[in-house]
Amino acid sequence: MEELKYPVGHYQKPKTFTKEVLTEALSVIEQFPKKIKKEVESLSDEQLDTPYRPDGWTIRQVVHHCADSHMNAFIRIKLALTENTPTIKPYAEALWAELSDTKKLPIQSSLSIIEGVHFRWTTLLKNMNASDFDRGFIHPEKGKELSLHESTGMYAWHCNHHLAHITALKKRKGWQ
Repeated sequence: MEELKYPVGHYQKPKTFTKEVLTEALSVIEQFPKKIKKEVESLSDEQLDTPYRPDGWTIRQVVHHCADSHMNAFIRIKLALTENTPTIKPYAEALWAELSDTKKLPIQSSLSIIEGVHFRWTTLLKNMNASDFDRGFIHPEKGKELSLHESTGMYAWHCNHHLAHITALKKRKGWQ
């Protein structure tokens, strides 16, 4: 079950956020919209409504979750860049995934959100300087400050994590 839940493993914070680590994270975030679209655009509604693991979200819910999560990530970065170590507002992602828009709507609206948010997010990240990445926000659920270095790394992992949920399910089901 652990492999189904975390097909790319848990997020591992690098000992240091080198330029190479940051460049790789930016590349993952930049490429994510094309990759997720490629994996889901030809799936039927029945396939989209298949959970990636027992008691897990459906592919439809994963796509909508990525739009929700990445909108929040983008906003958190903008808050950190414009305020002094703001405390961000967490959200109940498991409850959001149960709302009617997440469980029933076609995925195209969220694919469009992902494409637009990632374009702006990547543009912002690529134009930040080193001291900008040292800025951060307080995440009340984690009880600590997260730098924009760490946030960027975590969201790159998040992209790979959910993309792997989809690709692993497709492989298991022979939908490739």
